[in-house]
Amino acid sequence: MEPEDKKLLEESYRLSQENNRLLKSLYSSMRIRRYMSIVYWVFIIGSAIGAYYFIEPYANQVLDVFGSAKSNLNSFGDFFGN
Repeated sequence: MEPEDKKLLEESYRLSQENNRLLKSLYSSMRIRRYMSIVYWVFIIGSAIGAYYFIEPYANQVLDVFGSAKSNLNSFGDFFGN
């Protein structure tokens, strides 16, 4: 093997090793990002569900108040309508 060929082969080997290291680094960062994204969305959806269960009794009370006010207004309108 000629010295120039050997030098090119060693350079090619070095570059392939560097590329392999960079690809492994990219793959691991992509995997971490994927897991963090899953954790993020689980947190967002979980917070929304938790907020719903926390606010649900108050929302039901408000809806009951509006329902009774509507029935009172309807009975008031019926009183003056007849």
